[in-house]
Amino acid sequence: MTQPHPTTVSTHVLDAALGRPAAGLDLILVLPDDSGRTATTDADGRVRFEGEVLPGPHILTFATGPWFAEQDRETFFPEVSVGFTVTEGEHHHVALLLSPFSYTTYRGS
Repeated sequence: MTQPHPTTVSTHVLDAALGRPAAGLDLILVLPDDSGRTATTDADGRVRFEGEVLPGPHILTFATGPWFAEQDRETFFPEVSVGFTVTEGEHHHVALLLSPFSYTTYRGS
């Protein structure tokens, strides 16, 4: 019998302007019940949220303003919020390519 897959969320943030991982960037994952899970990207710019998450709408908000300010860099975006839908039994990877005046996000693997 096949085991069901866990429903999980992860992210990876890259500083596209410098060509490096965005280490030390704070973020929060808001779940469908409006509770939140906070985290900080590791040295490789990654976060894997522990445990399963509920299916439904989620919001992942990256604290980009404070992160750029710590590096004495200007930015247009004080935060970046990405809304996405979690499907039961799947892994959801939300990638963010970040620069001071633009960003791109996509569903990775």
